Amino acid sequence: MSKKIEVLSRQVRLASVNEQDYVCLTDIARYKDPERTDYLIFNWLRNRNTIEFLGIWEQINNPVFNPIEFDGIRKEAGLNSFILTAKQWIERTGAIGIQSKAGRYGGTYAHLDIALEFASWISVEFKLYLIKEFQRLKEQERQTLGWDIRRNLARINYRIHTDAIQTHLIPPELEKAQINSVYASEADVLNMALFGKTAAQWRSLNPGEKGNIRDQATSAQLVCLSNLENLNALFIGQGLSQSERLTRLNQIAIQQMKILAAEDRLPEPTQGRRSK
Repeated sequence: MSKKIEVLSRQVRLASVNEQDYVCLTDIARYKDPERTDYLIFNWLRNRNTIEFLGIWEQINNPVFNPIEFDGIRKEAGLNSFILTAKQWIERTGAIGIQSKAGRYGGTYAHLDIALEFASWISVEFKLYLIKEFQRLKEQERQTLGWDIRRNLARINYRIHTDAIQTHLIPPELEKAQINSVYASEADVLNMALFGKTAAQWRSLNPGEKGNIRDQATSAQLVCLSNLENLNALFIGQGLSQSERLTRLNQIAIQQMKILAAEDRLPEPTQGRRSK
């Protein structure tokens, strides 16, 4: 399913083609004339300046672009009899900068570079707002990616944490259920240190929330959690009791989150209660 952005109260679909951003020209054309989108794209493609721009773009970005066919099209451009559709341009030259999608939700898509050129032809104002909304979307994606990286870092560190439990806390010959109960207990040492509650306590307080207590964590909390996981693995290796580790981890969490809270006004962790 394609992404969408809203530009001057018009929805504009986006697509990813070979990891490149493509924008729906059909949606851009609707800003000028909702009833004649194909006609507007057709007229734009007949323009000699458009053909020159598309040809240069393809020569820069497309190693299989057909220059011979392009020369023939360029010579015809500007004549009254000249006709060129997006489909014809693609088939004759092997172009990749424009994509034609069929079906109810189809349309003509173009690489961002080309889409902005078309938007200038339609409306300079629309182009400027399109750039603004596209940049906003990319910043949002960048922030989301950063959160995912930190979330994955927490998971990787948790693997280190569970390996330490396997080495130092779990005697041999335990049944699987017993091992799982130890893992759950150690996971809640970290939950208590940072969030002030166990996973079960959080679930009972938030029955309608999706995921678990860590899925709802802020980016700063996930960074702190990664640090706590490494420290807990170290403390386990040193032979510290669970209650002593909980106390130390909670103190460290409070110190780290106070610094982050001062910078980002984030909530500080609750003073952890000792495990029974």
